[in-house]
Amino acid sequence: MGYVSLFAGVVALVIASAAGRASDWRTASHEPVGLAPDPGATPEPVVQVYAARTWGWRGAFGVHTWVAVKPAHAQAYTVYEVIGWRLRWSDSVLAISDRAPDARWFGNAPELLSDKRGEGVGELIVRIEKAAHEYPYAREYAAWPGPNSNTFVAWITRAVPELQAGLPSTAIGKDYLGDRLVASAPSGSGFQISLGGLLALTSSGVEGIEFSILGLSFGIDPFDPAIKLPLLGRLGMRKPVF
Repeated sequence: MGYVSLFAGVVALVIASAAGRASDWRTASHEPVGLAPDPGATPEPVVQVYAARTWGWRGAFGVHTWVAVKPAHAQAYTVYEVIGWRLRWSDSVLAISDRAPDARWFGNAPELLSDKRGEGVGELIVRIEKAAHEYPYAREYAAWPGPNSNTFVAWITRAVPELQAGLPSTAIGKDYLGDRLVASAPSGSGFQISLGGLLALTSSGVEGIEFSILGLSFGIDPFDPAIKLPLLGRLGMRKPVF
């Protein structure tokens, strides 16, 4: 009972914190936080993968993820992401825009998951663009268990494993495989077995070992020692970003 009470208390604190981050989504900050290099001063190609807590109470449980690219000598970034409410006026959830890659997501600061620059990155950008346009769930969206924004980014990182992006345990939807049962882990390495994103087992050199039930992920990273928990995310050594 003591552990149950402790966990319930943590859940209540996380939800209260998430609810209090921004009182109105219309006035929430979208300011960049300084994690992306200035495109005007960075001639080399750049690819970055980000995650940030979602707005409001949902942010207690999960994050929104996206991919940003800047070809060589480009003066702006292109951001690829899935936004569910686009289906209200569009036939696709895929959003491709020139926006600050490290902008806050409705007030919540993003975390950098992958940062690739220089030689060979231009070819990765071509593959990212191709994978984005081949995303099979562009006309569908479900916050839980997927397909959602994290399903999309996992689709990209599986297609481009060189990104070495380990999506956080709070990226609900990353384990959604549609009608497939087995695939590589969301990072594109190792393997994953998933039953519609509701029950999943993942093992790879990037993610470590994760077990997910009803979208809630528990895991251990033995390579950069840490445990992974629902709501709280990663506890332990910070995963190096390459």
